[in-house]
Amino acid sequence: MGKRLRVTGKAVLLLLSVFVWLGFGSAGFGLHTAAAAQDSDIRIFLDRRPLISDVAPYLVPKHNVTLVPLRLIGEGIGASVHWDSAAKTVTVAQKGRTIVMTIGEKTALVNGNPAELLYPPQLVKSRTMVPIRFVSEQLGLGVEWRQSSRTILISTPGGAELRGVWVTTVYNLDWPSAESRGDPEKQKREFVQLLDELQAIGMNAVFVQVRPAADALYPSERAPWSAVLTGRQGQDPGYDPLAFMIAETHRRGMEFHAWFNPFRAHTSTSTEGLDPRHVAVRHPEWVVRSGSVLYINPGIPEARKHVIDDILEVVRRYDIDGVHLDDYFYPSGGLPDDDTFRKYNAKNIRDKGDWRRDNMNEFIRMLGEAIRKEKPRVSFGVSPFGVWRNKADDPAGSDTRAGMTAYDHNFADVRTWVRREWVDYVAPQIYWSRAFSAANYDKLVDWWANVVRGTRVMLYIGHAPYKIGTNETGWSRAEEIVEQLVYNRQYPEVAGDLFFRAEHVRGNSLGLTELLKRHYRV
Repeated sequence: MGKRLRVTGKAVLLLLSVFVWLGFGSAGFGLHTAAAAQDSDIRIFLDRRPLISDVAPYLVPKHNVTLVPLRLIGEGIGASVHWDSAAKTVTVAQKGRTIVMTIGEKTALVNGNPAELLYPPQLVKSRTMVPIRFVSEQLGLGVEWRQSSRTILISTPGGAELRGVWVTTVYNLDWPSAESRGDPEKQKREFVQLLDELQAIGMNAVFVQVRPAADALYPSERAPWSAVLTGRQGQDPGYDPLAFMIAETHRRGMEFHAWFNPFRAHTSTSTEGLDPRHVAVRHPEWVVRSGSVLYINPGIPEARKHVIDDILEVVRRYDIDGVHLDDYFYPSGGLPDDDTFRKYNAKNIRDKGDWRRDNMNEFIRMLGEAIRKEKPRVSFGVSPFGVWRNKADDPAGSDTRAGMTAYDHNFADVRTWVRREWVDYVAPQIYWSRAFSAANYDKLVDWWANVVRGTRVMLYIGHAPYKIGTNETGWSRAEEIVEQLVYNRQYPEVAGDLFFRAEHVRGNSLGLTELLKRHYRV
């Protein structure tokens, strides 16, 4: 599930896990142990993705070398791996460079020329264990050892931490501006400027809201054009905004993630002015009121499938890097779904809360399976409310006193989604400061890092630059954001960060823009 690299995808994860070699000597990382043994506490990450093997890495202290298993064999883009069992050699070939290593021998061949290894490859429990710093250097891989967490971080070119920004289109908040409605060229110029500014700050990914209110920023066979483009829902803007945005994003080497609000149907409770193709008009039996908005009822199986098919339309037709869901699961204000509970309860679940969570579980599981079947390289992740459950209500919860939780109020059992690996990443919205006692930032990062540990699910942290300069505890300084980023670095599980939202990253509130540039060294 290492899906951030567009040119490599899952195949390179398989390939590069073969190449993990680390020689830790006095000139390297200074690792020392008393005896050569398997060290199950050593963890290896490739482009922030954990590499998990049935044979643990181990240290050879006399030579200060760490060996890891040649466990995942596959072919990546422009590279091949071949094992010759008779000769006991492994051959790696990529971009005109061929490396041959032999079990038990300290001399490798690089394009036919001999080169010395610090320690020879070994066979352990039928696994090939390889010292691969040499190979990684030949392939241009980065290596970092974190002593405090006993973690090895391998990075490929372009595989650095994710630095993403949510681009909100509903109400014309981030893009397109209200002034650009009906003006394709102005909208294009605005998006280009947005990308240029975000990249200059150090960002490498955008998460763009492509269906603001069950309407689309692309020509769809299933939904009307979004009103944010022209001022009137259903009106053709004269171009394909999604195709344009993806092309411009990729041109800059950035990632484009399609952000969906899965069950929001409309931003008001009125259906006046909605296009005949809008879901609230075509399927009013699926739509219910919740507070001041219309919601697609997640308890109806057909409605859930409809949302999945809407998302798959984008997956099939566009070169997106990921599908991203925010916290629009069940609304915290509740739904009038007693009748739905009675009608669509095939499992005879007694508690309505458990039934709602089961509906969400089924939705996430089925959507993840459908995306992987359609385009395995497209990542799938969710951004839930930052607190799963409070420890006072569940021993597995975080040491927080939040007034609402994802589990109890959005009926989103995100911990289960992670542990069962139904998602590729999770990006909890930890929108509180390090000084806020009821939901402390540090404690929540600690908790989420522990949740993803041992799984293949990546962890991104959602940040709240929109709170800078407000009266909420801890937000009087823009440095709060940077201090959070620094705190994250102690955890290899934290693979990147997301910022809500583009306006507040670009706006340089209390000097945030310059602080981020310095932090990211751009």
